Amino acid sequence: MASDDVADANEPPLLELRDIRKSFGAVAALSSGRLTLQARSIHALVGENGAGKSTLVKIIGGVQRADGGEFLVRGEPVEFQTTANAKDAGVAVIYQEPTLFPDLSVAENIFIGRQYYTRLGQLDRGRMRREARQLTERLGVPLDPDREARGLSIADQQIVEIAKAISLDAAILIMDEPTAALSGVEVDRLMAIARTLRDEGRGILFISHRFDEVFSLCDTITVMRDGAYVSTDRVSDVTEDEIIRRMVGRSVDNLFPKQETEVGDVVLKVDGLSSAGLFQDLSFVVRSGEIVCLAGLVGAGRSEIIRAVFGVDPYDAGSVTLNGARVPKHSAAASIRMGMGLVPEDRRNQGLVMNAGVQSNITLAIRGALSRLGLLTSGMERGVARTWASRLQVKARALDTEVVMLSGGNQQKVVLAKWLATDPKLLIVDEPTRGIDVGTKSEVHRLISELAGRGVAVLMISSELPEVLGMADRIIVIREGRKTAEIDRRDATAESVMYAATHAAGVSA
Repeated sequence: MASDDVADANEPPLLELRDIRKSFGAVAALSSGRLTLQARSIHALVGENGAGKSTLVKIIGGVQRADGGEFLVRGEPVEFQTTANAKDAGVAVIYQEPTLFPDLSVAENIFIGRQYYTRLGQLDRGRMRREARQLTERLGVPLDPDREARGLSIADQQIVEIAKAISLDAAILIMDEPTAALSGVEVDRLMAIARTLRDEGRGILFISHRFDEVFSLCDTITVMRDGAYVSTDRVSDVTEDEIIRRMVGRSVDNLFPKQETEVGDVVLKVDGLSSAGLFQDLSFVVRSGEIVCLAGLVGAGRSEIIRAVFGVDPYDAGSVTLNGARVPKHSAAASIRMGMGLVPEDRRNQGLVMNAGVQSNITLAIRGALSRLGLLTSGMERGVARTWASRLQVKARALDTEVVMLSGGNQQKVVLAKWLATDPKLLIVDEPTRGIDVGTKSEVHRLISELAGRGVAVLMISSELPEVLGMADRIIVIREGRKTAEIDRRDATAESVMYAATHAAGVSA
């Protein structure tokens, strides 16, 4: 449960933001950002994508400068010009995707830019190794200080970032969606570390879309909406439903708007698919109008399976057919031509061209079809992009706005629009709502359900059990690359799915 510790009444807040403003051209990212972070507390910051959370974090971290408002650290006004200013003031930001130097060791990453030297001017690697080992042991996760960062898991990379912050004696730690890519065990470990850091007297700003984590870990919660402050409460004084209503400005009564559909003929047939070391002897089908979900623990091999089905990765044995026609192995281009679409888990690196505009991204997979005599007119491209951007309610200043400027939820809508524009017979969606807010989740769920209602076959991967149970017509559970169960919607429970995800096939409860 969240701690009831409170700061000394005479002690100024570690961090205080009063009506912070920030605009990018004519777009106001923040109109009234407010936040008070006390020592010995974990403070949640929540809001939909586009609420202004990321902009606020960038201002606190010295990445961007505010246009107006008051910014205080320990009661003293500050204005960070650079990230170095923020670090000097005791601020450390732990991002969802750590920014370590992959070719440097754990110790070198912790002490980058402030290495120790001997009296003879030589690099004191021994001291850095010793202190790096002490720091990670203090966090309860002893890491080899000589190990390269490249081989570390996301969870262990975050440990290195936290060790770096502690070595700098940072009093203000910002954790921005730190658990989005972690397994359950890794989440528990990170939350234990956060509580330890709080009890040592630090203040932690915790940003997450996962309400179970917010309500179990945090002491206080601040809600933002549309770039403005909404409320701050003790976590014990509010409910999840109240927070959701404040975030979205409305009640999200039906987060999983699953509509009844008429299931038709087999669209996708996977037969005996195997890839050495990844998955073995997988067989299943997906019918038109049906949502089939691959469920399982992180690392079970689900993403590897759908990458092979789509043709991104090769496989050793078995076959994939679409509407009765054999799909060529290891050919994503052939899969697209035959009517497959893939919304990948990593939308930034695999689903989008981040520095291209919304229009270019939406039409990326159909440019050949739009061309006439090898020429693509901007009018045709703009018309298609406008149609899909409107249907999916993509919030962007203009169609030529670079997608890197959009919120995570709107980036996901652009990826979906790109594949829907191809009129797919089968749509594969890998973690479709990871890292997006509750309001946008509801919209994405509604869209997936509507697609199934129009006869599209949907193959979905999700690590969120409520999403699996709320959206799937059938659930195929994967454990260590093997199918352990196939469960109909009517028979599926959280217990039955988790049991199949943790036990080999044929093992009874």
